[in-house]
Amino acid sequence: MFIIVLPLLVVATFGCRPSGSNDAFPGLIKTEVPLRAEGQEHMVGFFVPALDTVRIGVIGLGMRGPDAVDRFCYIPGAKVVALCDLHQERVEKANEILTRHELPKAAEYYGSDDAWRELVERDDLDLIYIATNWQTHVPMALYAMEQGKHVAVEVPAAHSLEDIWALIDTSERTRKHCMMLENCVYDFFELTVLNMAQKGLLGDIVYAEGGYIHQLEDFWNAYEGDWRMAFNKTHRGDIYPTHGMGPACQILNIHRGDKMNYLVSMDATPKSIPEWLKANRGEEVSDFQNGQHTVTLIRTELGRTIEMHHDVATPRPYSRQYNIAGTKGYASKYPMPLLALKGESLSSNPIPDQNLVAHSWLPKVVQEAMMQEYKHPIHQELEEVAKEIGGHGGMDFIMDYRLIYCLRHGLPLDMDVYDMAEWSAISPLSAISLEHNSAPVEVPDFTRGYWNIKEGYRHAFAE
Repeated sequence: MFIIVLPLLVVATFGCRPSGSNDAFPGLIKTEVPLRAEGQEHMVGFFVPALDTVRIGVIGLGMRGPDAVDRFCYIPGAKVVALCDLHQERVEKANEILTRHELPKAAEYYGSDDAWRELVERDDLDLIYIATNWQTHVPMALYAMEQGKHVAVEVPAAHSLEDIWALIDTSERTRKHCMMLENCVYDFFELTVLNMAQKGLLGDIVYAEGGYIHQLEDFWNAYEGDWRMAFNKTHRGDIYPTHGMGPACQILNIHRGDKMNYLVSMDATPKSIPEWLKANRGEEVSDFQNGQHTVTLIRTELGRTIEMHHDVATPRPYSRQYNIAGTKGYASKYPMPLLALKGESLSSNPIPDQNLVAHSWLPKVVQEAMMQEYKHPIHQELEEVAKEIGGHGGMDFIMDYRLIYCLRHGLPLDMDVYDMAEWSAISPLSAISLEHNSAPVEVPDFTRGYWNIKEGYRHAFAE
């Protein structure tokens, strides 16, 4: 679904240069935006009538599903009605979680590749929660929406533009939510920095960085059927972009006043994983596709930049590379959370006797005070219980809580179908760039013209 714009053939593009607009310029690879079907409407700001109880069916009870079942037991108005996995013992163990919480057992589905379809077809479910391998996300999500269910699907939701558009079109046509389960947008530092930015403390945000730096040698053998290694063997690009993209896009108000126009990707020759395969499995892999380290640069309509990294091979500490630069301040999470401020932002320092300068990190005591002062309302309510219940330090609990909260109060979800599309699309778009010697690739407007009808990203709260 892409067309190469050749400057010698498309005369109108000669001499053009990027200036914050995605008008064609020499070398830009254009992407197709399918027409919205007649009668189909956009989902920006979409909400449904409040559900007193959200009845949930969970598909996938391997690495992440059981913890989700446990978290739902703590969330008011959430009810796990049905469970599904290929393996009977996993379903039974998940039901034991409900029993420990003194809750009714859920209906059980297992034993075949299509057992999940029976779960989805039940008439007593509102939400299908998909925690399976990447390759099954799209067919499950599509079928669930067609069966009248809202969908929450693990990351990334899709890896091809065709699949992404299918999810968008189905969500728009059925008027069902399709939310991606991106937990990192609820991280305590990242959500506090978002609040700082929304209150103007950091000035105009001009740059956002993120990524997924996580050597997976300790995990490769844990993925059933070796699905994750198989995908890395055959796919170039940033194939796991959403942990970095989510916080970056929210703070830049993507499709809430700004949009991504085009990207460029580069990758390093893969070395570590082929060596690991040879040493640990005796496999000689000469055509391993996923790069040792992949970097993607993105430019937006308003002239801001995003930088994304993907590296699951190099022996280095875990990082999501979270860095935010504004005209009045800078925030960085790794290897430790740090803030720097300048100008009038320093006057808001809650400890006024500190001698602060813009080119130095804030002293620890000042930073801690400011983190408390700008703590996001979501964390003011949920931080303590989230850390107690857990799930990646509490992020997972907040993610699930907010999903149920918004459905129960008839509010727009924190992440909509276009967030799913924009964050997931970095995978296929970066691959296209790499396949064409790091050529710039247009990022489609997945809203099809509605990217600026909302002014700024905001979480919704009941009055």
